[in-house]
Amino acid sequence: MKVFNRYICDCPKIHGLSKMGDKQIMNKKEKKFISLVVYLHDVASYVKYFLDTVLPVCQENFEQYELVCVDDACTDDTIEVLREYVESRQLKMMVNVVHMSFFQGLESAMNAGRDIAIGDFVFEFDDIFVDYEPQALMQVYRKLIEGNDIVAASSKGKLRMTSKIFYSLYNSTSRGNGRIGPETFRIVSRRAINRIKSMGQYIPYRKAVYMNCGLKADTIFYSSKDVNVRVKNKTVTSERTALALDSFIYFTNVLERVSAIICGIFLAVIIGMGIYIISDIFNHTRPVEGWLSTMGFLALGFFGVFALLTIILKYLSVLLNLIFKQQRYLVSDIEKVVKS
Repeated sequence: MKVFNRYICDCPKIHGLSKMGDKQIMNKKEKKFISLVVYLHDVASYVKYFLDTVLPVCQENFEQYELVCVDDACTDDTIEVLREYVESRQLKMMVNVVHMSFFQGLESAMNAGRDIAIGDFVFEFDDIFVDYEPQALMQVYRKLIEGNDIVAASSKGKLRMTSKIFYSLYNSTSRGNGRIGPETFRIVSRRAINRIKSMGQYIPYRKAVYMNCGLKADTIFYSSKDVNVRVKNKTVTSERTALALDSFIYFTNVLERVSAIICGIFLAVIIGMGIYIISDIFNHTRPVEGWLSTMGFLALGFFGVFALLTIILKYLSVLLNLIFKQQRYLVSDIEKVVKS
């Protein structure tokens, strides 16, 4: 192999043909600058496989691309594995690692990574569990350049029951026209990024904001290599639960409906109590004298009052966050693993 390479270098004609071939290959590549924004939190065992899957696609199809990895306070050797991978492969691309000051969760971390990305189009990988073929990246890219601004890839594999309930309830109560669902990764145009930035400083749930920003969006579906991978992935479960609850407040009227239902229940109880007392009067019978029914009614009443109070306080908390929360995330530093 070394002899063959030396022969090419020493022979002007063949060397010229080689350059011409390389130029033709380069001309076939896409001119757009691509950014890959990747969320990392204690996933050391998956980093190499993810990069081995994604980066060759970029090398084959794009002239310019960068990798932006967001270190959300990893406690294992995820970042060490990343550095070792970059150095051993001698990657000829920009590689930036955004170190968050402390664990701030998926949404804040990905907002930080997306704000630092400079690409015309930005791939967002909320996790690095690969259950798709590498060419799925090009499928979403081609779908984007057909006239969309946001294109997501979604697995046909199994979905948790809690996720099914969340998406069903969210879509049935959403104030916007866009419907959301499970997404493995997505690609976003620069126009979409500028649009959502203009909508407000604090972006609590990117998926919902993308679907309600007024730009054209689409989803492609792929057959998962492992139909159970999304069910088995239980990372940051507590954060996703809190995010789901907040999303209902930001983007749906589900809590308003719950409040109305609770008020309706209390109204029905009051009417029932009134009918019971009136019927006793007309029947010339004494109302039942018992502390059980009285205490039960009082307990139910207090439950309803505190339930409504909880909803009101939650709304006030969200409003205060939206109005006064100036800092969206805190970054410790940005490390350039590869400068060019």
